[in-house]
Amino acid sequence: MSIRTPLIAGNWKMNKTASEGAELARAIAASVGIESAVQVVICPPFTALASVSTAVEGTHLAIGAQNMHDKVNGAFTGEISAAMLRNLHVTHVILGHSERRSLFGEDDAFINRKVLAALEASLKPILCVGELLSEREAGTTQEVVRRQVEKGLAGVPAGKSDQVIIAYEPVWAIGTGKTATPAMAQEVHAFIRQLLTKQFGAEAAARIRILYGGSMKPDNADALLAEHDIDGGLIGGASLEAKSFVDLVRSAAKSLTR
Repeated sequence: MSIRTPLIAGNWKMNKTASEGAELARAIAASVGIESAVQVVICPPFTALASVSTAVEGTHLAIGAQNMHDKVNGAFTGEISAAMLRNLHVTHVILGHSERRSLFGEDDAFINRKVLAALEASLKPILCVGELLSEREAGTTQEVVRRQVEKGLAGVPAGKSDQVIIAYEPVWAIGTGKTATPAMAQEVHAFIRQLLTKQFGAEAAARIRILYGGSMKPDNADALLAEHDIDGGLIGGASLEAKSFVDLVRSAAKSLTR
């Protein structure tokens, strides 16, 4: 049996106003707000963090942000610092998402600074890594993932490794209707575990959760979550509707009995 608690995180992306987000959060909390076997994190847009945090107060649901800047404060118009997130009871933050890399030009060095800043502020970073379709077809998946993991986690103290979460998101399987087979996903997750073992040691690596972020849905979740190194999911579209998201949480709970 795995020593890792499954984690299902919902990335709402640029969806839901403050009031809509609170409504969705309450609906999720009504079904899995007392779930203890699975950790549940919901990541609304910045504008809904306060309302969602209030909506889930007193439940087991945790709040995550979708991004942050690496600096504590300063002249960075439109940016948000780790301290600002902590003040809103945020405990997790998604960093290095493929959309941040491709649409906003974030590179490994910048993402690494964010990871270190998050850990310094006692935020748990969900570091996203994954290859493009062209990179998979070229056979460079492991090369790409190795670079993103090693550079993204550079300088992370071994003592803080258990605060780190990795999300493997094959970019070609996000919002395209395509999904990596469980075997394909497991292969990359196991490779990531090897990289973590090299950096932090086997004992620490065995505790780090690696999520699958390539369009996990209720109809494929059971098979994906049955794989040894898939510890949960970073959920996009399926997190915007309470029933589908709750179904994924329940799939993660079922995986503990296999």
